[in-house]
Amino acid sequence: MPAIAIITDTDSSLPLEVAKKHNIVQVPITIQFGDESFRDAYEIDNPMVFGRIDKEGKFPTSAAPSPGQFADAFKSAFEAGAKSVLCFNVSSEVSATYVSARTAVDMFPGKDIRVVDTRSLCMGQGLIVLAAAEAVAGGASAEEAIAVAESVGQRVHLFASLSTLKYLAMSGRVGQLAAGFAGLLDVKPILTILDGKLQLLERVRTQSKSWARTVEVATEASCGCKIERMVIIHVKALEAAQQFEQLVQAAISCPMEIMYAEMNPGLSIHSGSGLVGVVFVTKE
Repeated sequence: MPAIAIITDTDSSLPLEVAKKHNIVQVPITIQFGDESFRDAYEIDNPMVFGRIDKEGKFPTSAAPSPGQFADAFKSAFEAGAKSVLCFNVSSEVSATYVSARTAVDMFPGKDIRVVDTRSLCMGQGLIVLAAAEAVAGGASAEEAIAVAESVGQRVHLFASLSTLKYLAMSGRVGQLAAGFAGLLDVKPILTILDGKLQLLERVRTQSKSWARTVEVATEASCGCKIERMVIIHVKALEAAQQFEQLVQAAISCPMEIMYAEMNPGLSIHSGSGLVGVVFVTKE
């Protein structure tokens, strides 16, 4: 364990193998089907989630990790030799996860634990965490790693095309009126992150037009800057994501390596299957 431990939550949607490679610990969101609880990403994935929804007609709920879960992660980090802990959480605007982590800090008086609200989610959050982990691996101090993460947070962009607004409406993430409008006119909504929240950016008819417009707004957001890092995200839609990447590649000067990440169930139960999108960080 490095002297500075990096901890986040599974709303980051960091692929488990990537997190392991960079010594990033992800505290799981809880997915609840009735009386059954599952640890997001570790005990349940999207095929399992949507398989149950389709079969049972029941919609699960998600819950932030408890302070005790964060306390366990902090304790394990210190026992493994860490002198400091940096904990980067999903936006406090969409989850109680940040508050839970902050509460856990009080259980470790005198210990150096810093909890950061990323004001982001999914791989927007993931790329912020990854930048901090890489900075620490390169010898950065806790303050320097947080500064790197905050810089990435100011330059990260997320744009995604949904196949339906049904799940967002059920979760309360967008208004019922917007969801009804989308269903009535077969609109494919485009989402982005604004002010720490998932926001409905535009409503576009047909999937092809929605993908094209998603790429267009992503191109506009890049402002002609070079892209430092890019991730194609999806929910149970790998083949569609690969097709979407071709549109992105044709429009934006992409980095040589593009990561793929499937949104974890803690978020995907709100977006529904079929989502594709792009997350990228512009160079300073």
